[in-house]
Amino acid sequence: MFKRVTIATVGLAVAALTTACGTSQAAPAAAPASASASAPASSKPTGAALSITDPWVKTADKGMSAAFGTLVNNSGADITVVAGSTPLSPKVELHEVVESKGKMIMRPKEGGFVIPAGGSHRLTPGGDHIMLMDIAKKVEPGAEIPFTLTFKDGGTFSFTAMGKDFAGAKENYQPGMEDMDEGGTHE
Repeated sequence: MFKRVTIATVGLAVAALTTACGTSQAAPAAAPASASASAPASSKPTGAALSITDPWVKTADKGMSAAFGTLVNNSGADITVVAGSTPLSPKVELHEVVESKGKMIMRPKEGGFVIPAGGSHRLTPGGDHIMLMDIAKKVEPGAEIPFTLTFKDGGTFSFTAMGKDFAGAKENYQPGMEDMDEGGTHE
């Protein structure tokens, strides 16, 4: 009996440690963003099938910033996000960070973000993200920023992201900067 309890206790401790060590960056609590969706009447995926967890925007005084979170596809078909918009920025692009000629570069993501059926797509600093150019006002911690994503099929998905201080991946989203802090460039 003692042996069985000890093995169970050790198993639980390992599971707890594995979960606690899953990330080195602090993140907001996992909660779906408030969202609404609309799409043309069809059997194609619609915004109602998409949600986002932990949506946030990097704080910035001016210039550029970016939005992050995890897009979750609750449908049985792939969803492709091809554009984004927000009142905070006149120009929004879907970006990726890739290696090119030994450097990490940031560039528009050709074809958009594909969220697989029943799967998810992470938007992270140093990876895929929603790029905001020429932000209209300062992004403060806790600010609520509305977004609308547009799908390949014409449908849309709206959500609100929170302003958040972040010094993690060291990207530099300021205009005129040729190199990102990690040695990459914006193409």
